[in-house]
Amino acid sequence: MPEIVAADRIDGTGFSPRPARARRQDDNHGMAHPARTRDLDVVVYGATGFAGALVAAHLATHAPDGVRIGLAGRSVEKLHEVRTRLDVDWPLLVADAEDPAALDDLATAAHVVATTVGPFARHGRPLVRACATNGTDYVDLAGEVLFARQSIDDNHEAARESGARIVHSCGFDSVPSDLGVHVLYQQVAADGAGELTDTTLVVTRLRGGFSGGTVDTIRHQLDTVRGDRALRRIAASPYSLSPSRDDEPDLGRQDDYATLDGSTVDGSLRGRLAPFLMAPYNTRVVRRTNALRGYAYGREFRYREAMSVGASPLSTVYAGGLKAGLGAMALGLSLRPTRYVLDRLLPRPGTGPDEKTRRGGHFTCDLFTTTSTGARYTARVRAKGDPGYQATAVMLGEAALALALDRDALPPTPGGVLTPATGIGDAYVTRLRAAGMELSARRLDKS
Repeated sequence: MPEIVAADRIDGTGFSPRPARARRQDDNHGMAHPARTRDLDVVVYGATGFAGALVAAHLATHAPDGVRIGLAGRSVEKLHEVRTRLDVDWPLLVADAEDPAALDDLATAAHVVATTVGPFARHGRPLVRACATNGTDYVDLAGEVLFARQSIDDNHEAARESGARIVHSCGFDSVPSDLGVHVLYQQVAADGAGELTDTTLVVTRLRGGFSGGTVDTIRHQLDTVRGDRALRRIAASPYSLSPSRDDEPDLGRQDDYATLDGSTVDGSLRGRLAPFLMAPYNTRVVRRTNALRGYAYGREFRYREAMSVGASPLSTVYAGGLKAGLGAMALGLSLRPTRYVLDRLLPRPGTGPDEKTRRGGHFTCDLFTTTSTGARYTARVRAKGDPGYQATAVMLGEAALALALDRDALPPTPGGVLTPATGIGDAYVTRLRAAGMELSARRLDKS
């Protein structure tokens, strides 16, 4: 049992978790407001970590009055420190990530669990299972292909049965990508301009730190696939998160880690485009969205991502150097002697930049597509705040609030392991816009 601690007491007598349910009593395929049958609306799991504390801080200042929020983690002392720092009276819930019974109780105490406890392949599977089984909506910051694939295989049917929406990747991985294509598709559909074909997201502006959690995730995935050819094939497949590879259209080779000439994407782009670190994961999320929607984007929808390194004559050198550097980092983390050195140079898990640096960050992602009728469209996703920390805390916090409060605006679905677009959709877009994020789309060639 997790220790459920009342806001004013640390003795485990605050309230008791509800008994588990076979199906959520408030679920109506996402089309009705939930009855408030559980003690809490949202629980932030991992609230004592760097990212989790940022999510909790966002909710403390932006959640509407009356939303019942809890803080969860392993240490009641550290949770108490977070609660005191935030100056809130939220309940504290104590549960270890490796204790299935405690996680079941945690899941049944809330309508939505938002977790930042990663790497998720190492620490996240029992919590996903508890939420899928108990009809509890779930959001996280996962950017791990193998974890997401395993979660789909293990939990999709259970979540459909219970009505739970399991939504991975509600941070910089992969909200700009998934919701960017979502709003792009909506504009094309509203104009009756056909289906999406060649579509590219370009990170045109980016300022932020390199997350220690991201480094740890890369390290863990490299360790997982070492010596396992089957897992390497799954990690390398562009359709590794699709419901069925056999149903995917044959679009030829899709290189998710290539350098590109900007002019081949759009005439407004100059110079060489570099590979984007997160593209090998984000692209798979977007392809899963298209498949879950019955290929609404189009059977000829091809998607890729890249990053601008400037328009100078040296952009080719910069792009090639960045690609080589990312490859060298992956190789270095794979080899014991070089990993020893890199582990001391790269950011550590649970650490991050100070508040001034976090608030000074920003990102802009521009998407370009050509439709099946030949029309050209663009979309923009832009936000202030360090992408991996400040902006991500907003994205995860608003995902949890949308699931808890905006049931009538959610996409109709019986549940399952979903994506930001298919699990939260327009309700998510609306909340992120209200929080200051730009999500826009327009036609380029309209006379």
